[in-house]
Amino acid sequence: MTNEITDTRELLHQTALSAPSSSGVYLWRNIDKKVIYVGKAKNLKNRLSSYFSGQKDIKTQMLITHAASIEYITTTNEYEAFLLENNLIKKYSPRYNINLKDGKSYPSLKITNEDFPRIVKTRHVTKDGAKYFGPFPDATALDIFIKTLYKLYPLRHCKKMKKGNPCMYYHIGQCKAPCCEKIDKSTYNQFIDEIRRLLEDKGFKTEKKMEREMKLAAKNLDFEKAARLRDGLKALTVLQNQNVVESFDTQDRDYIAVAREGEQICFVVLKVRLGKLLDRDKFRSTSLEEDDEVQNQFICAYYKDKDSIPPNIFVQTDTDLENLSKWLNENYSVNPKITAINTEAEAKQLERHTASMNMAIANAKEELRKVKKEKGDIPAMEELKKVLNLSVLPRRIEGFDIAHIGGKFPVASLISFYNGNPDKKNYREFRLKTTDGIIDDFASMKEAATRRYSRLSNEKFELPDLILIDGGIGQVNAVDAIIKSLGLNIPIAGLAKRDEEIYRPGNSTPVCLPKRSDGLRLLQRVRDETHRFATSRNQELRTKENIVSAFTELPHVAKERSKILIKNFMTMENLANSEESQIAQLLHVRADEASDILLSARAIVAKRKRSRKKLNLESSVNDIDNEIKTASYDSSSQAENLALLAAEDEESYSK
Repeated sequence: MTNEITDTRELLHQTALSAPSSSGVYLWRNIDKKVIYVGKAKNLKNRLSSYFSGQKDIKTQMLITHAASIEYITTTNEYEAFLLENNLIKKYSPRYNINLKDGKSYPSLKITNEDFPRIVKTRHVTKDGAKYFGPFPDATALDIFIKTLYKLYPLRHCKKMKKGNPCMYYHIGQCKAPCCEKIDKSTYNQFIDEIRRLLEDKGFKTEKKMEREMKLAAKNLDFEKAARLRDGLKALTVLQNQNVVESFDTQDRDYIAVAREGEQICFVVLKVRLGKLLDRDKFRSTSLEEDDEVQNQFICAYYKDKDSIPPNIFVQTDTDLENLSKWLNENYSVNPKITAINTEAEAKQLERHTASMNMAIANAKEELRKVKKEKGDIPAMEELKKVLNLSVLPRRIEGFDIAHIGGKFPVASLISFYNGNPDKKNYREFRLKTTDGIIDDFASMKEAATRRYSRLSNEKFELPDLILIDGGIGQVNAVDAIIKSLGLNIPIAGLAKRDEEIYRPGNSTPVCLPKRSDGLRLLQRVRDETHRFATSRNQELRTKENIVSAFTELPHVAKERSKILIKNFMTMENLANSEESQIAQLLHVRADEASDILLSARAIVAKRKRSRKKLNLESSVNDIDNEIKTASYDSSSQAENLALLAAEDEESYSK
């Protein structure tokens, strides 16, 4: 089987090398002769050869693995390749090209198409003759607004009008009972027209009416009604503010944004008509296309007829826009102005459109986040399993980082990712006890790892599939020694910030992944989250109260005196190295009290030094590497010492 895969890959590579250097379109087919990918190239030979050069990300590896043959069609110029690619994608619907899936989910306000219309919230826009407004991202604001309208206007609530006795809403003055013919159609629809004008931003009169009713209710001490109207006006403001793409420019236009991680892509289209944002389309897709090709391919797939194309289209990048315009003109006989907002200079010139594009980009990123949360980051985990030689898929990844300021208030953060997404209920923090006042990341990592995994081991809790350390080979080897001394077998990796290199225990040669690698991206997310969590906890400890409390443990020292000590000495070590006379002069205390303070400070520092000596925390990076490689020290004894600290974590874990 391995030989067959190697032979197929070599055959594909030879096909790529023999391709001409002209523009054209290429097709990848699987063993069943089915087209699985279509792409275009300015230079076929260079483009196809690039699939087989260097280390490729997981997406490209999957494509090559499933491919059995490559075909190509040469064209006279790049525009012909653009046309042909689009036609072939529509014909074959290849698995690895864009396949749009509507992901719209925000609610809209609907005025039903009935003799006596109702006002309802809906997430499904259909051609039923009803009037729709939105969509509105803030569903709560929309709910409040609709309830306020029903309080202000006597509209029908029932879905089906049944003639008979009026319902409760009639008796409390919230419905005119059209079902019992107590109001005629024209009078009822005056209310609907007011609401429609309000939603179309022509309802200044209606808005003033709401304000007058609110003030009158407050004057009559009907504070409940006044509060209800106040909330309705606030909700209306929120709804109006969501249409940030509103201006006096009444030209129709679309804003198209894309967000991508790996092969997963999300598109958002903001549709502005008559100066107002009237609709938003969201699509999810997967593609192996290059970033500069995805945008135009989406536009060709998105616009399906002449009427759907506005006179202005705003996009993120300016790649191949001339050919795109030409294609739209030839296929739909329209000539829209396509403008890219992708540089600071252009953004300043198009300042009034920048907010709209930023909104589209933000929505695309949010949709991408939702997709990742729903699906899990399987491609990234599969790549990590392969490149790190893991026995199982790393569904549970735990990351460590250390934060301190000059050795003060050292904190170790532990964060957990499950299926490629943060699992915040399993976040932990460790207030480090053996390295308070000194800078020793190796020792800090050892203490945090011991306290975490001795507990998990003792209580038979689930162990992670991978431990990620924010650091290089020294930190990785230090933690690996602790894990082995506990009798555990958990894979460990370290991600070094400088060149984003991945280190494994006992191997000074790092693993280097491509910048667009899904696996590297996941490790970076874990690393960045550990850093954020550790830094935020360290900042909390640096509040005034926490700073003072460290010195209030000393005799004769309370809040005010501790402020003086922290201002002059900063650390307990500096205080221990001072003189009695200096302390007495600063605090205005007797010599015997100054002596008590100094002796207590020296006792605390001495205790710390004894702990560090027991744990061998004063060794250098080279000493740590040599000790681990030669097993020249007793790791189990070290683990026993650190395990004493784990027993003290019961309370913090339960919290």
